Amino acid sequence: MWRRCEMIKFCEENLLLVMTMASVALGVILGFGLRPLNLPQETLQLINFPGEIFMQVLKMMILPLIFSSLISALAQMDAKESGQMGLSTVLYYLTTATLATILGIFLVTVIQPGDPSIKGDDVAHADTDSNVSPLDTFLDLVRNMFPENIIQATFERMQTTYVAIRPNIAAKNGTGPVLVKRAVGMTKGMNILGIIVFCTGFGIVISQLGERARIVVDFFVILDAVIMRWVVTLMWFAPVGITCLICGNLLELDDLSDIAEVLALYTFTVVAGLLLHTVLTIPLLYFFITRKNPLTVFRGMIQAIVTAFGTASGGATLPMSMQCLEDACGVDRRISRFVLPLGSTINMDGNALYEAVAVIFIAQLNNVQLSIAEVLTVSITATIASIGLGSVPAGLVSILLILNTVGLPVRDVSMLFTVDWLLDRIRTAVNVLGDAYAASVVQHILQKNLDIADSRNDYKAEIKEEIELLKSAATSRRPSFSFSEHSKEIYFNALATAGNSRIGSRRGSASTFNLTWRNANIEPPYTPLPNVEIV
Repeated sequence: MWRRCEMIKFCEENLLLVMTMASVALGVILGFGLRPLNLPQETLQLINFPGEIFMQVLKMMILPLIFSSLISALAQMDAKESGQMGLSTVLYYLTTATLATILGIFLVTVIQPGDPSIKGDDVAHADTDSNVSPLDTFLDLVRNMFPENIIQATFERMQTTYVAIRPNIAAKNGTGPVLVKRAVGMTKGMNILGIIVFCTGFGIVISQLGERARIVVDFFVILDAVIMRWVVTLMWFAPVGITCLICGNLLELDDLSDIAEVLALYTFTVVAGLLLHTVLTIPLLYFFITRKNPLTVFRGMIQAIVTAFGTASGGATLPMSMQCLEDACGVDRRISRFVLPLGSTINMDGNALYEAVAVIFIAQLNNVQLSIAEVLTVSITATIASIGLGSVPAGLVSILLILNTVGLPVRDVSMLFTVDWLLDRIRTAVNVLGDAYAASVVQHILQKNLDIADSRNDYKAEIKEEIELLKSAATSRRPSFSFSEHSKEIYFNALATAGNSRIGSRRGSASTFNLTWRNANIEPPYTPLPNVEIV
């Protein structure tokens, strides 16, 4: 009886989490249950439609959330603290991506999932472009960091493309070599990295202006609160959207019986690597740095992890990750609002492990023995590609880049996407959890410096009070407007001297009072006009 009461209490307190987890199970059951019916394409489109709308609404929140959260967070920090936070975050992400790649290479080498004897002739071959250069990938990463137009960066990013051309003389004869020409152009997709760099610089400049730019900080703080409140409301539609997304993906899969034997060990290797990285590597690194219990972070991020698995999108999970990390894990919002958007772009531990396993798996299928130097090349390239190409869907370009670097054939890449619907969701959940551990580590490193800086600046403490008032106003009917202690003292003194009347102040009382941190006079003191003598 006691356990039943405890379970009911838990479900009431975590209703959204329970509904989200149930939606994942319901989507899997419906997906496999409806497959034998061979539903028409129109029915599949209707099943996917609620999930499609849910994803669009969540992605719509990404841009205003990054702008408001990053600027409001960095504007409350000094430039030195911002630099330390950025350096610590990037070093931590590089460390975890390297460890994930090494773990993936170790597992795929030991398990040997790509036995060439079990590869059938009926495996699909894809005509894919293998002209992908590591140098071009790195240059595209730097180009996207500094967009020429911040408005254009909200819907386009720069990417190097390869165009096959034939010389004029060879074209007339119909023969001759085909040359590949590189062209740097714009492709559809939000340039999140460029937006982050712009907002980082904008926030640091505001922090240097201090209290003179307080009204700008206040605007972004309130905008951030509005966006988060909107997101919390939209997340109640997550169970319906996640159920439709998972069910639709399962119904659209082709027959797995032909290549199930080839992909069984491959899927097991990737999932085992992701689980080991989540259960052992990241918690041990977190404990080594902070000497704290890593289960606290995991328990606080359960809602975000389930959402990431259901949506298969780290960007769409970003608002929920911020809420879980700040409310359940107690991370300073200035740290979470910087680390999480940056992590959704460059923290791709799951992708790094997945790409390393996929490349060596393809090498084993084609009976190609990689040397130690080539394995090291795969490790380094997978780490860099996971950071530079994190926004590319499904990791296709990353895998082609690594295959081209070590000289492996690319015709077997299409076979991997048969099980990518499942692996993509798992590695997205791993990335989201990794972001939470990264923010907690940065919190541990910088918290003392932030507290010291806050004690030197009164207006930063006042900003914190206003943020807490905005949070409380979202869950209660009390107005978010409040007097500061200084304003209360002046206000009540003014009431005592002016006879508790605003009319008295108009009649000549020189006492004025303030209502907020701005110290702006609501009623300026009355100054009589000078007497004019008529001569």
